[in-house]
Amino acid sequence: MSQSSKEIIKAAIQFKNPERLPVRMGCFKCDDTMWIPRPAADKVVNGVKTDEWGCIWDHTDVKNMGQVTGHPLSALSEHGKVVPPDYSQEWRYKDCEEVFKKAEKEEKYTQVGIFMVLFERMHSLAGFENTLMGLLADRENASALADKIVDTHISLVRQYQERFGKRLHSFSMTDDWGTQQAAFVSMDLWYDFFFPKYKKIFDAMHEGGQDVWVHSCGKVNEIIQGYIDAGVNAVNLQQPRALGIEEIGRRYRGKISFESLADIQSTLPKAKKDLIVRDANDLAKHWMSPKGGFIFSDYGDGEAIGTPAETKMIMYNEFSRVSEEIYGKPLPKPQG
Repeated sequence: MSQSSKEIIKAAIQFKNPERLPVRMGCFKCDDTMWIPRPAADKVVNGVKTDEWGCIWDHTDVKNMGQVTGHPLSALSEHGKVVPPDYSQEWRYKDCEEVFKKAEKEEKYTQVGIFMVLFERMHSLAGFENTLMGLLADRENASALADKIVDTHISLVRQYQERFGKRLHSFSMTDDWGTQQAAFVSMDLWYDFFFPKYKKIFDAMHEGGQDVWVHSCGKVNEIIQGYIDAGVNAVNLQQPRALGIEEIGRRYRGKISFESLADIQSTLPKAKKDLIVRDANDLAKHWMSPKGGFIFSDYGDGEAIGTPAETKMIMYNEFSRVSEEIYGKPLPKPQG
């Protein structure tokens, strides 16, 4: 009997032999997952966006998601000024039921996203330099700000759990942690300060029956172990060449599931088939296994990284080939 999309994702994450490579390529209408709405109380006035935490966003001339240029706090000691979003507001969930019903009809794996789950939210509120300095010189106020963020996001988790229970299969979060060379902080500091706070959030998710997915850009080779220890089920890594495909496979294959694709920096922008084939083959050899442990996923903003649909189609076909070689079944036929 053929596995449903939900069963394929679950089998991959649990290393229980998916029948093919799980896929998240909405651009080709091939996606084993479905996002559940999470409306935010962001405001746009005269073209200026202020997010629901009070951070002001701006864009460069290059198309992308933008960046925070206006921080609500001039110092960590001002953490009392932060007014967190109120996730008990009913309007936030009014469209969820319809999407859950659609996901259940199509037997999809459901997911809610949390943007800037901890470290990113800290420095978007207080500034990057202030945050890094505060981790060493003002631990009390850094911790107070972090705890406010943790408690707020746990409140979001509980709201979804109370309303939808195990119909929700996972939470997916972002927290970029690395430069091209290493993480922003030492692992001693990461484990001392951030690990218990992450674990508190992830434990709350697991208590409701949800899987934990985390995205992190940069060379986060050491932090992957921290994620494993904290209970992460799947880690989204979009720069496998920067990380070192062989090293990551040697250290973590079989211990955590990888959500990835051909490298978004060194491979996809060059639009060369041989490089895409190389990435697909190396990821298959070092990150995937017949038991699972890999989800093929789109970057989502091809224009920002200079990757047109034609290049994505080459990548899709190569990962479909890999899927057939490892699991005996190709990816679904792309559409559009």
